[in-house]
Amino acid sequence: MWGGNRMIADADSIGTLVDKERGLVSREIFLSEEIYQQELEQIFARAWLFVGHESQIPNPGDFVLSRMGDEPVIVVRDRNRRVHVFLNSCRHRGNRVCRYDQGNTSVFTCTFHGWTYDLEGKLTALPFHDGGYNDLDKPAWGLWEARSELFEGSIWGCWDESAPDFREYLGGTELYLSALLRSIDGTPGGAEVLGGVQKWRIPCNWKVPSPDTDRTHGWITHKSVDAVNIAPSGQGRRDRSDRGQSYTVNFPEGHTMSMTLPREDAQPYRGSWASTPIVGEYLDHAYQERKKKMGALASTQCAPGIFPNAGSQGGQPWVIRIMHPQGPTTTEIWSYFLIDRDAPREVKEIIRDYYGRYAGPGGMTQQDDMENWHWSTAASKGTISRRLPYNYQLFVDEQPLHGPSNFGLPGLFCSITSDENHRRYYQRWAEFMAAKSWDELRVHEHVK
Repeated sequence: MWGGNRMIADADSIGTLVDKERGLVSREIFLSEEIYQQELEQIFARAWLFVGHESQIPNPGDFVLSRMGDEPVIVVRDRNRRVHVFLNSCRHRGNRVCRYDQGNTSVFTCTFHGWTYDLEGKLTALPFHDGGYNDLDKPAWGLWEARSELFEGSIWGCWDESAPDFREYLGGTELYLSALLRSIDGTPGGAEVLGGVQKWRIPCNWKVPSPDTDRTHGWITHKSVDAVNIAPSGQGRRDRSDRGQSYTVNFPEGHTMSMTLPREDAQPYRGSWASTPIVGEYLDHAYQERKKKMGALASTQCAPGIFPNAGSQGGQPWVIRIMHPQGPTTTEIWSYFLIDRDAPREVKEIIRDYYGRYAGPGGMTQQDDMENWHWSTAASKGTISRRLPYNYQLFVDEQPLHGPSNFGLPGLFCSITSDENHRRYYQRWAEFMAAKSWDELRVHEHVK
């Protein structure tokens, strides 16, 4: 039975909610409050999570607020230029110690009783001390800090001390994540966040937009946008690019993506942005430089989704998208639009305008997606509908190609329209939900 029983239970019960071999997933995992609470503990308290980009905090004292699951965090650069990720909660009575979305500071002071912390999270001031805290172990009462790692400008946090380091967690996806985060000319970490972060809430579970690799919906979901021709060259919603054959790619670690195979003679920007030649010329020139640095890999367009809630898109638009859980049927999406840090100002402004009409809550394309995500949730809440599984059976019998053997690239490759990415993603979800510790979650045979 796929639904009806709204109780969450042990590992055996979790295993009945996802059937990877048959391509069936219970609707209950998108609706149940008890499952949601278990996700916060089993997944978001243990996984590596995207929290920001270094371009948001370029100087000592710069900070930006972010999220890890349902926890508010502060991402800050200290005086020695090290990056920290702190829980935004005073150790005294739990009040937020920072309420500004971003800024520059030397300390974080709680507005409740005045406990004050420096940029390294150390407790530095206790108003009305008067000898009452003489025995307090001040080093033990600093801001709670997550593990953090930097990867080509991106910033990641993890609460679990027993989790593997971030590169091991990626399990081979680092090649593709690096390609995504490089500037168009191939400079590592050469991208920056364009403007602020777009944030909006939609009435669906955080897993509904994840993994971000559905190639079978666009022909009907975005039919009206294609007809309006919002692409930079005036045809369709995006310019078509000259790249290699496309595949979906997945990893045992739960990471998924779409990608194009490398091709020596690819010209992905040739003829693009025809309405604004200054952008097309900039991108084409930058791509020639990228080829010098990266060879055939320069042409690979990939959009890695890092388990559990980080999605991305390369090209038009170039974005990292985080699905923050806000409850079993509410998600807050944060979109970080990326641009070459050294691109001319005029190029940045033209690209920003396109991003705005394509993606986000005001974007014509993503509005289509949000409508589907909402109604998929609303139509699944009923007593009868909750008993029926979702279908992820497209190419369920296809045997994935071993990337290292067949293409010299990491990952397991399937046809571009396959549901295998979803099947792999939900299998990993079930593993996290059932595992008692990282000892049970570690992948010992990476596909790279």
